[in-house]
Order: sequence, then C-alpha cells, then structure tokens
Amino acid sequence: MGQKISYMDISVTKYALAACERWLRPIARWLLRSGVTWKEFAELSRSVFVITASEEFGIRGRPTNVSRVALLTGQSRRDVRRVLASARSEMPDAADEALNHASRVLSGWHLDADFLEADGRPRVLPADGPGPSLEQLLRRYAGDIPTTALVKELLKSGSIERLADGSFCAVRRYYMPRPMDPQAIERTGSVLADLAATVEHNLSREPREPTRFEGRAQNRRIDPRHLPAFRAFVEREAQGLLERVDDWLSGHEAPADSSTVRLGVGVYAIQDLMPGDSR
Repeated sequence: MGQKISYMDISVTKYALAACERWLRPIARWLLRSGVTWKEFAELSRSVFVITASEEFGIRGRPTNVSRVALLTGQSRRDVRRVLASARSEMPDAADEALNHASRVLSGWHLDADFLEADGRPRVLPADGPGPSLEQLLRRYAGDIPTTALVKELLKSGSIERLADGSFCAVRRYYMPRPMDPQAIERTGSVLADLAATVEHNLSREPREPTRFEGRAQNRRIDPRHLPAFRAFVEREAQGLLERVDDWLSGHEAPADSSTVRLGVGVYAIQDLMPGDSR
C-alpha cells in the first residue's frame, strides 16, 4: 500500500513553490544578464538537489543511499549515480579566499590599534618601513594571499587610495568588489546563501532550537521623491550597526588553533522596481 499524502503536505508544497517563484525572479534576472541559460541552471539545480539530499537527509547521520535520494528528488537512480560520481568537494576557491582576506585587511585597518590614529581614525600608511605600514598590515591580515594582487584589487575597487607621496589611505571599511567581476559574483552567492540559510533554519528548526534573527521594516506608501533621503539614512544607520557588530566580533575572536563557528549579521535595503523600470 502506497504512502498516504495528506492535504497538509500538498498545501506546504504549493506555498513553497509560490515562495520559490518570488525569490527566483531576481535570481533569474541576474543569471540572464550573466549569460546563464535555463538549461545550465536546470543542470546545476539537479546536482544541488542530489548532493543536498545525499549529504543532509540521511538517517541517523549516515549518508543517504541512492534509492532514497532518487525518491526525495524525483530523479532516476542512474542520474543520481551520475551526479554523485562527478560531484566535486566544496572547498573555498581562490575568489572566496581573496574576498575574505580583503575584508580582513580593511577591518584590521579600522580596528587594530597599531594602525589607528589617537582619535580612532585609520592611519595613512607608507608602503613599507619599520613602523606601521601597508606591508605590515598585509602581513598581519592577508594570510598567504599574494599581496601585490590584493593591493591592486583594493585600489581598483576603491577600498583604498594611493596618495601622491606613495602612501596609502583607507577609503572604505568593507570590501565591495566592482560590479559583475568574479569576486562580486562570488560575494553575491555568499550573501544569498547566508540569507537563505537563516530563513530555512527558522522554517525547519527543531522546537528547542533557537531562531536566528531575521526581520524587515517596509512600507508600500512612500513617495519616490524620498528615495535619496532614505538611501542616505540607511547607509548611515546600517553602516553604524555593522561597525558595532564588527567591533563585537573582533573582541570575541578565538585563538587560531581553537574550534570556531562563523557568526555575523547581514543588512540589505528593500526597493521594488519603479513602473517601467527594467533594472
């Protein structure tokens, strides 16, 4: 006798697909502009479904067998075996590593007392030398990333600036790659993954597990003339929050050889497309 499907199961699936359609629209916009076709995305989706079902839906912590993966994903066992055979390990790639180290360098420049003025502002740093310098900052925070390439990227992204005398000043506290370059795309995937992981955790957590903070403030009746003022307000308030969070995280950082967990907060602005706006 087949497994009985309840009305609740159908209802949840219906609402999950409706929610999926909403978040997939901006993703589809981005993918189309990036030259990704529907077939490429469909093949990626097939692989992600198989790998996720295999790694995270096993019984008592064991990997899921091929038959169960096929049942969960609606794919044939032959396709499941093909995907699993070609799956690569999910190690951070070069773009992700460079992104993390660029952020660490800027954060260190704004928080480490060795690189701050008496009033707390980041120092202007000479390229090298015995005292506080860009070379010393990179040695402390850039890890094994090639420093020449990292400085070039920080300059191109407008994160730092080279002055006429050859010294450097910090322009931004957070690293933001240029739009649509490989690191900007890498960052996009990381941001969306963090937001999706938080929402998914809150939906599927066990009753005793704490929720993760996720909230929005929005209003549908704002005159578009207020857009510039709203952007300035959000930039000021959100940047202040992120800097306070960054200070807290830096103050609670564990030694390099200890067991750690990644913690943080993400902030994003909300704005629907204006009528006739295709951006």
